[in-house]
Amino acid sequence: MPATRDSVADIWGPRTPHGPEAEWPVRVDEQIDEPPERWVQAGCVLCSNGCGLDIGVKDNRIVGVRGREEDVVNKGRLGPKGLHGWQANMSGDRLTHPLIRRNGRLEQASWDEAMDLIVTQTRDLCDRYTSGAIGFYTTGQLFLEEYYTLALIEKAGLGTPHMDGNTRLCTATAAAALKETFGADGQPGSYEDIDVTDCILHFGHNIAATDTVLWMRVLDRRAGPNPPKLIVVDPRLTATAREADVHLAPRAGTNMAVLNGLQHLLIQGGYVDRSFVEAHTLGYAELERTVRAYSPQRVEEITGVPAADLRRAAEMIGTSEGLVSTVLQGVYQSNQATASACQVNNINLILGRIGRPGCGILQMNGQPTAQNTRETGADGDLPGFRNWANKDHVQELADLWNVDVDVIPHWAPPTHALEMFHLCQTGSIRMLWIQATNPAVSLPDLGRIRKILQKRDLFVIVQDAFMTETAQLADVVLPAAIWGEKTGCSTNVSRVVHLHHKAIDPPGEARSGLDIFLDYARRMDFRDKDGAPLIKWSDPEEAFEAWKDCTRGRPCDYTGLSYAKLTGGSGIPWPCNEEHPDGSVRMYTDLHFATDPDYCESFGQDLDTGAPKGEEKFRALAPNGRALLRSTDYIPQQEQVDEEYPFLLTTGRLVFHFHTRTKTARAPTLNAAAPDDFIQVSEEDAARLGIRDGEWLKLTSRRGALEAPARVGDIEPGMIFIPFHFGYWDNPGRARAANEMTLYDWDPISKQPHFKHAAVKLEKVEAPTTRQPEPVDLHPDEAPAPGRLAATVETVSQAVANAAGAVASTVSPPRAHLADYIGLLLESEELLARVFEQTAETHVNTPDMPSECALMAAWSHEGMKSLQPFVAKYGERQEGETERLEKALMVQRTSKNFDLLRDLHDLFLLANESLVSAAILEQAATALRDDDLRDAVTRIREHNERQREWLFGRCRQAAPQTLVVPS
Repeated sequence: MPATRDSVADIWGPRTPHGPEAEWPVRVDEQIDEPPERWVQAGCVLCSNGCGLDIGVKDNRIVGVRGREEDVVNKGRLGPKGLHGWQANMSGDRLTHPLIRRNGRLEQASWDEAMDLIVTQTRDLCDRYTSGAIGFYTTGQLFLEEYYTLALIEKAGLGTPHMDGNTRLCTATAAAALKETFGADGQPGSYEDIDVTDCILHFGHNIAATDTVLWMRVLDRRAGPNPPKLIVVDPRLTATAREADVHLAPRAGTNMAVLNGLQHLLIQGGYVDRSFVEAHTLGYAELERTVRAYSPQRVEEITGVPAADLRRAAEMIGTSEGLVSTVLQGVYQSNQATASACQVNNINLILGRIGRPGCGILQMNGQPTAQNTRETGADGDLPGFRNWANKDHVQELADLWNVDVDVIPHWAPPTHALEMFHLCQTGSIRMLWIQATNPAVSLPDLGRIRKILQKRDLFVIVQDAFMTETAQLADVVLPAAIWGEKTGCSTNVSRVVHLHHKAIDPPGEARSGLDIFLDYARRMDFRDKDGAPLIKWSDPEEAFEAWKDCTRGRPCDYTGLSYAKLTGGSGIPWPCNEEHPDGSVRMYTDLHFATDPDYCESFGQDLDTGAPKGEEKFRALAPNGRALLRSTDYIPQQEQVDEEYPFLLTTGRLVFHFHTRTKTARAPTLNAAAPDDFIQVSEEDAARLGIRDGEWLKLTSRRGALEAPARVGDIEPGMIFIPFHFGYWDNPGRARAANEMTLYDWDPISKQPHFKHAAVKLEKVEAPTTRQPEPVDLHPDEAPAPGRLAATVETVSQAVANAAGAVASTVSPPRAHLADYIGLLLESEELLARVFEQTAETHVNTPDMPSECALMAAWSHEGMKSLQPFVAKYGERQEGETERLEKALMVQRTSKNFDLLRDLHDLFLLANESLVSAAILEQAATALRDDDLRDAVTRIREHNERQREWLFGRCRQAAPQTLVVPS
């Protein structure tokens, strides 16, 4: 196959060195099967880098690609996936007709049959259970116009809060960290900053494998004059780490300690730009107090990173004039994800390195159109980076769409992916529409996911181009057109918008996502409040023009863009409007951040619990355009190694594959380069266990197991790495999916799953013995819908009983003596800890309960310990009420949704009890001038407030679904 290079043997291609004074030189990469008849402008959608390319077409076939030399993102370069991924379009196993499950088998159907079935099912569920019984799980592979149409259907057509995508697995923390620090989503920096900076920090970002063209950009600077210093933080010795001047390899789950340690050294070394911090940030004093405890020696104890290496990294960062920081899954999918990502933001901010060339932050995405899911609200957010908690923002959308504001589901936080699948598991969501993604391989704890997708009372629609592991479990399969076969826009990490023109026709009867969504909306007859069709466009360009109106005045302003403007040259970065007609290379050049309360996308959350801060508290901060320095302590992850499971598993990506290999495994060149799974172990562990390269190993966690050949070296002792791409559609005959073993748990703010730390055990085997999972219940005796769903309509006969009334007369202690209140607070904290622990045990399968309840219980145990000296000092309590409180509230319930709500309700009452006692004691201690007692009860009160905030938010989240939708 004619090509400019062998991109398997030479992944990143030849160097084109340049210094900071020169532009990145052009280098055009090309891969063709045969000479094309014409070239069609598009972009690459096989990583988040978003390179511009042209598609070579002959006889309605794609015959090759070439990089666009005029494009600002890649200047003509393409990585292995970009050069070969198009081969999947030509795969012989494309889905070409709709399929409906009849008597347990997927059989060919017409579009009318498939869509009528979906519409009938939708209406039946809405009538029986409300639209809260319907969920959408989308992708990072659609185009902007498709996402916006889907978001409008979900938010204003059906009015369900249940929409998220697989971008939750890769990019949710990027969005969350940007909101927490800068008030809104949108990258402050750009790829161009790499061209001029003198220092680069890659934290948890194996850029050489995940963003090959961006890595070429780094390598070209490193090969030229005045190369930038490079610091890489990764537990593995990757190609990225080998290039680094300093490589820090922390233990899994300890990123926060490393970052607090770096900030400690930067402050101690006098590198902070204090005039910048004072003028443009809030929170520095608290940050300084927090990181004071993270000396290099303590960081080494927690993380394993040598103190000398941490000092070298801090000195490199501190003495540089610029700094480009990039972050990816090593942070996003690990312990304290959002909190850690915010610390990377902090580093740039305390040094004043933002808003100018060579000084930027790139909270990277994993999916190619992840930025579009966030912009349009297809990930559950509000379109245009609007704020769910701002009533005016919700009203803006209602006015734009001409619908009643109460139609838009803003009464509870949007449902994120793992919570959505949990609601499917409990029977609360009864229809799930999955587009262009493969959760049966990509989500954690796959045994659990397969059982959910096979439930008799869950109607599953899969919209895809191939028969994936997920499509095999669907009730309806819709054949989808993919990249190259439809027109639309995508936006990359650097905010650059590319227009992809349709190059060829899709195979058979496959349709674009936009056509499918428009057909569904027409059949559902969605209307605005004047009776006109809710969706007022019929093609991609009309959808784009409607989207522009939605972005007007928002951070992601597209109003200066058009299909005509995006055709023929380079992609253009937003914001693009009258003020910036040619787009904006970087944001915040005026150092005014998006934190104005009337403008911001979020009022912030507690970094440890995820509890919303609330509008009142945010306005009281008066940020008004200043960035927020968020800080917190390191907290160990919940699942730790032990004697039975002595290794920590981390998962990640390979340079030749994307997501679950749905496309890349169908590109022969890419599949041949990485045909199978492997288990990477350190040389030290391999020597101890007698493991050699290529020998078969079995890896087991508390959730599942897999078997794969060994790969020895380039990883820290005690760590295990496996790529997550591999599943079962190509029938390897054994269990090999990494997510058989991963945790069904998430970050408290971004709700991104924890893929980067799971306790596992390792053993040698002679040959594979574990069979690949097989569907066990495809309902062969049942027709699909509506018969697949239960015929009875469940109703909620009463609301949650008001426990407060039953307890109110018993919680007030009859005596106000100091000793009584100290004793009351002590026993309240003890009871609170026990009920949190009991709730965690009762609701062990509700994903956030074990981890969050463990954290809350630990706080109460800490409070109990801190009060003991004052019991000795002031005496024992004479009388209290906790026995009756315990009898009323420490009730052993079941794991059902309604009982979870009751348990949360009771915990909220208990936290209130402690909070009141702590507040009273705080005042008494002040009057007594007992500073030690005041400090102790102040700490307890602060923890009680955080417990209450989380519990109150969790109750409000659970209540609409539990009380309104029968389950």
